[in-house]
Amino acid sequence: MTLRQRVAVNVPAGLVFAALLAFAPPAAHADSPSKQKLPQAPKQLPSVQSHGKSLDFLFDALKAAPDEDSARAVEARIWAIWMKTPSDTVALLMSRASIALENNESDVALKLLDAIIKLRPDYTEAWNRRATLYYKKNDYTRAMEDIEEVLRREPRHFGALAGLGVILEEIGDDKHALEVFRRALAINPHLDKVPDMVKSLTEKVEGRDI
Repeated sequence: MTLRQRVAVNVPAGLVFAALLAFAPPAAHADSPSKQKLPQAPKQLPSVQSHGKSLDFLFDALKAAPDEDSARAVEARIWAIWMKTPSDTVALLMSRASIALENNESDVALKLLDAIIKLRPDYTEAWNRRATLYYKKNDYTRAMEDIEEVLRREPRHFGALAGLGVILEEIGDDKHALEVFRRALAINPHLDKVPDMVKSLTEKVEGRDI
């Protein structure tokens, strides 16, 4: 299956063209002043035993959260489930990758994440972390390919969706960026800064205030 076909199946409708735009030379965006930090798991996460149907419950609770503090608590539990590693080996490699990223050792982090994905391709968060790394390296092609893998495994991954929206906006595809941001907000109405992005893009794309 080609990338075009896989994107059509696994990410929001209408993004095939946007995905192909990502194949523009990444160097063109290297010094972009609008470059943003993609959503990541918070530093402190609650412990989790298992997920099962609990993710469905948590996503319902996230939508119904009465305030920001409640939403952040629920969001942290969702991230904790996503971050839970399938083995001690993966946990060790992820820890080392995180340290490498903090030390700006991107090549080391990339090799570690490559190893995790090869070892456990079912571990969604490794794909998400590598997508973030590719984004930081201005390699939007590979970043979007990894986001595609994240969304194929977890279509509700609001962090990956928000990240995809950021990339689409940076490559100039405001229409599809708006679609993705709206989808991310439908899943997690409490995403930081995304409502402002939706407002700005709506004015730009649709020519009116929301």
